[in-house]
Amino acid sequence: MSNDATPAQSESDTNVSAERRGWAARNLDETARAVLAEDERFFLRQSVSTPCLNAIVKAEGIFLVDTAGRRYMDFHGNNVHHIGYGHQRLKRAITEQMDALPFTPRRYTAAPAVALAKKLAEITPGSLGKVLFTTGGSDAVEVAIKIARTATGRYKTLSFWDAFHGAGFGSAAVGGEALFRSGRIGPLMPGAEHVAPFSSYRCPYGTASAEESGAACARMIDYVLGREGDVAAFIAEPIRAVPYIPPPGFWAEVRRICDRHGTLLIFDEIPTGLGRTGKLFACEHAGVVPDILVLGKALGGGILPIAAVIARPELDVGADYAFGHYTHEKNPVTAEAALTTIAIIQDERLVENAARIGAEALERLKGIMAKHAIVGDVRGKGLLLGIELVSDRQSKTPAAAAAEKVMYKALEHGLSFKTTFGNILTLTPPLTITSAQMNSAIDILDQSLASV
Repeated sequence: MSNDATPAQSESDTNVSAERRGWAARNLDETARAVLAEDERFFLRQSVSTPCLNAIVKAEGIFLVDTAGRRYMDFHGNNVHHIGYGHQRLKRAITEQMDALPFTPRRYTAAPAVALAKKLAEITPGSLGKVLFTTGGSDAVEVAIKIARTATGRYKTLSFWDAFHGAGFGSAAVGGEALFRSGRIGPLMPGAEHVAPFSSYRCPYGTASAEESGAACARMIDYVLGREGDVAAFIAEPIRAVPYIPPPGFWAEVRRICDRHGTLLIFDEIPTGLGRTGKLFACEHAGVVPDILVLGKALGGGILPIAAVIARPELDVGADYAFGHYTHEKNPVTAEAALTTIAIIQDERLVENAARIGAEALERLKGIMAKHAIVGDVRGKGLLLGIELVSDRQSKTPAAAAAEKVMYKALEHGLSFKTTFGNILTLTPPLTITSAQMNSAIDILDQSLASV
């Protein structure tokens, strides 16, 4: 892109700006510059990927290490690093599985794949229990849509504007980010309808509170589903990774609305599942069970790509079709990686750790909000935390330039995170983080905010 910032309504932060160029000039060594130059030479360019920020030579625990030897606490991680980077137990399990059975051709099954399907049926809420695997979350979202279409005989979907559900044609269609919908790529999947989302701070329906925003959003969902009459599925993140926290009762009402209109409810837990929010699945905060739940990202332990679709048994309707006949669908190595990742999360009590440290961090962040007028709101669940920066608390005007300055100042002090929608500092550390590490990170945030 030739401009100095990506569109504000994006879950990705800026990659071409004066702030980034300044940071790079001060911090990149010659080795990193050479690697980045080769990266830009050989990779196709695309927004929020080009140019890359830095070159990494090591990822261990909660830390990234660059070519100059600088260590960064990684509070970004694309939400894959729940168990930390390079967990020794996971690496051993992958190695042993590669030695025992490295691949299973399609038409065959293998014990690790079956064990993983059984495990997911055990730990997911409600009666969810029939599974398909893919290699990525975008594909898993599209499998879920195919199941919903087949089960209902309908083809339309409803979802939120501004949401991200993947980069494929189907997943980008139900997503609402302009970065993945615009340009010259042409028409996306037909039948993808959208509504404005709920918000926990800046309310898009002209309402004064998060509760009013949620109620207005639910009414709009009810209106659209009733007016359209042929919507197969409503798909959303139960807690949006921005983060936006739904008001109490919102998802219970949406569940009732979907049931009334014969529309399936699909929860995309790709960024939030497996403990990120202080419960194993984010939908558990609302006590609502979807018809289909989608997992990805952290499922492979930050090493191997694997995603999963878990559906109610009644939705096992595709015996005569091929929803996701992927080459690596039942790959024993990726399945073993996922099984071991789940075991680590359970054995090390990482969900409980996320809930405890996240609650402590939120209290400290509230203190920072009281200290810095530029902070308009702090919010979160577990270790999905957001700090929204505004130029004026009364008008809630986004302070995107300030957010970018804070991000690069924090990087210089060894803390990496991303900004979402331009002005929200979004913190998603590994679930293995300690109280001391979290406090150190918040100290860096405090200093960085003070400098701006």
